[in-house]
Amino acid sequence: MSIPSAQPVHPLIQPHLALVRELCESGHDFHQRGWSLGTSSNFSVVISRDPLILLMTGSGFDKGRLEPANFTLVDANAKSLDPALPKPSAEALLHIALARAGGAGSVLHTHSIAATVLSEAAQSRSELVIEGYEMLKGLAGITTHETRIALPVFANTQDIASLARVVENRLTDSPNPIKHGFLMAGHGLYTWGDSIPAARRHIEVLEFLFQVVTQKQLLFGRA
Repeated sequence: MSIPSAQPVHPLIQPHLALVRELCESGHDFHQRGWSLGTSSNFSVVISRDPLILLMTGSGFDKGRLEPANFTLVDANAKSLDPALPKPSAEALLHIALARAGGAGSVLHTHSIAATVLSEAAQSRSELVIEGYEMLKGLAGITTHETRIALPVFANTQDIASLARVVENRLTDSPNPIKHGFLMAGHGLYTWGDSIPAARRHIEVLEFLFQVVTQKQLLFGRA
C-alpha cells in the first residue's frame, strides 16, 4: 500500500517507510476509535539498539492523518538526528526510557476518554487494578483470566525528564516492576511491546478493559 504524502520525505526516513506505514495505520485506527484525537498521542518503534535510535511521530501532528513527513528519528537523548526532521514530543524521553530499560520494541501512547477518567480517579491509590477478565490473556505473559494487574498511575507533569527517570527506575530497580503499561493522571495510557503489532494488541486489550471498568462502575458503583 502506498503512503500519500503532501510533503517531501526526509532521506533518513525513506529506509523505514514500512514501519512508518504501520504507525500511520495505527494512528488512523486509534483516531477512528476516539483514542488519539486532535494532535494527542505519540508513537515510536526502535530501529537500532546500539546506538539507540527511535523512529517516532513528530510533535503537533494529527494522528488520524499521519504521513511520512510527520516522522522523526531520535537518539538516546531524545534529540532529532537532523535539524530538518520534525521536532519530537517532549514525551520522547518516556519512549527512550521504555526502550532502554523496559526492552520495548514499540511504544504507543493514547488519550482515550476512559483512560483519562480512570487515571484521574485512581491517582490517589497510585495504581489502577484490573482482575478476573478473559481479555487479560491478550497481554504478554498472561495465560489465565485469574490474573490481577496493577497499572501505575503517575501525576501528570511538564517535567518529563524527571518522570522518565522514575519510570526507568520502576522498570529496573523496583520489587514490583512495571510490566504492561502505566497511566498519567488525567492524561492517558502508555503501553509497549516487542513490535508494533504487539504494542497495538496491548492498546486494544487495555482500552477494552478501561471501558469495561468504567461501565461497571456506572452500572454497579464499583469496578
